[in-house]
Amino acid sequence: MNMQRLALTLTFANLALLVLTLAHTRSTTADTVAPILRAQALELVDDRGQVRSRLNVELSGAVVLRLLDQNGTIRVKLGADTDGSGLLLANDATEPGIHLLATSTGSSLKLVDKSGRRTIIAP
Repeated sequence: MNMQRLALTLTFANLALLVLTLAHTRSTTADTVAPILRAQALELVDDRGQVRSRLNVELSGAVVLRLLDQNGTIRVKLGADTDGSGLLLANDATEPGIHLLATSTGSSLKLVDKSGRRTIIAP
């Protein structure tokens, strides 16, 4: 009878420790936020594994964010380097529809309509 009580007591003690450990692990995991995420590139993929967004540093040193459609075609490109920054929005034919640049030589906005007619706005 003594051995059964000891086994039962140890079983309940182990169960209690397991429950406390699991509760502590869940609470620290949910409350913990990594202060910094470091990587050379960051990609977001859809449920098929297709890359839909990529953020990386180019060999030139420029940092570039690309947003891709479901076919893998770049539709938005945002870049920055020591000379300035730029934003490109592509139309359905993957041609630049809007191209905005702000560089050391000046800023400009290029608009292209469906027929290919260009309008450039520059100071």
